Amino acid sequence: MVAEQPVSAVSQTGLGASGNHQPANLGDILERVLDKGLVIAGDIQVNLLDIELLTIKLRLVIASLETAREVGINWWESDPWLTGDSKQLRADNERLRERVAELEAGREDGQGE
Repeated sequence: MVAEQPVSAVSQTGLGASGNHQPANLGDILERVLDKGLVIAGDIQVNLLDIELLTIKLRLVIASLETAREVGINWWESDPWLTGDSKQLRADNERLRERVAELEAGREDGQGE
């Protein structure tokens, strides 16, 4: 006769492999996710009679800033709306003002002759 051993809830969830038998709280889980990162990817397609009407591609990356930088994700560092660095926006605005002034001066010269 083989005696059955009870299986603990910790080993059922797979948390027993690390030797930590403490239940993880939300803070611990969030810290692990931000430290390692989490990627969620999915596609949604709407078809009608084998005709694709709509495709939505979802890509979600959850990570700390340090983890994102390590894998080469740093778009927020160069986005002028997020960085507050408006040098490029000011330069574009100045070029547009100069162009408008040129066009207005050309129009006035053409009307005066």
